[in-house]
Amino acid sequence: MRPGRRLWITGLVLVPLGVLLAAGTWLLGDSAFGGHSVGSDAMRPTYEQGDTVFTKKIDGTDVHRGDAVFYYLPGRYTDTALVFQRVIGVGGDRVSCDGQQVLVNGKPLHETYVAGGDPVGDGKSYDVKVPEGRLFVMGDNRVNSRDSRYFLSDGQSGTIPADAVRERAFDGAGLAIAMAGLLVGGFVLALIGLGCGLAGYLIMRRGPRAQPAPAPPYVFPSP
Repeated sequence: MRPGRRLWITGLVLVPLGVLLAAGTWLLGDSAFGGHSVGSDAMRPTYEQGDTVFTKKIDGTDVHRGDAVFYYLPGRYTDTALVFQRVIGVGGDRVSCDGQQVLVNGKPLHETYVAGGDPVGDGKSYDVKVPEGRLFVMGDNRVNSRDSRYFLSDGQSGTIPADAVRERAFDGAGLAIAMAGLLVGGFVLALIGLGCGLAGYLIMRRGPRAQPAPAPPYVFPSP
C-alpha cells in the first residue's frame, strides 16, 4: 500500500464518525431534553429557588400523578413564562381537602415532598372533580404557591389543560454527564481523524524517499 494511504483512510473514517456522534448527541439533547432554573420558592424544599432542573420534553398524554411539570398557560400567569408545579390529579380524579390533608379519590395523599410537612397551606377546604384532559396542580410549598386552589371558580375547577404541559422534571445529572461525554468524545474523534488524514495526505504528497544509489564495487588494485 502506498505510504500514508492507511493514515488517510483512517482519517476519512474517523472524521465523519466523530461529527455524526457529536451532532447526533446535540440534536437528541436539544429535541428530547432540557433544563430550567427555578424562579420562585413555590416548589421548595424539593426544588429551591435558583436550582437547575433537568427536564424531559413531553406532551399531555405522558403526564402522571406526582409529576413535577413545566407548563405554559397564558392568561393565568405571565404570558411568556413556564410555570413549575406538581400534578395532584388527572382527568376523572376527585381531589379534595378537609383542611388537614389532601385526598385523591377519597384516599389521603402521601406527600413526603411538601414544605414543613404541611400539605394544606392556607387550610381551605375544597372538593373538585378533574375534567377529562385536564390536571389539578399545586406547588410543594403550599403556603406560597398560586396554583389550582386559587382558581376553583373558573369553571374548570382550577385545573389546567393537559396539553399545556411542555416538560417533566427528572434527576438528569447522570444523563447530562453521559451526553456531555459523548459530545466531547465526538469532537475528539473528529480531531484525531483530521490529524490522521492530514498526516497521510502529506506523506502521500511527498512520495517515497529516494533510495541512495548503490556504491560501486571496490576494485582491488593490480599487483
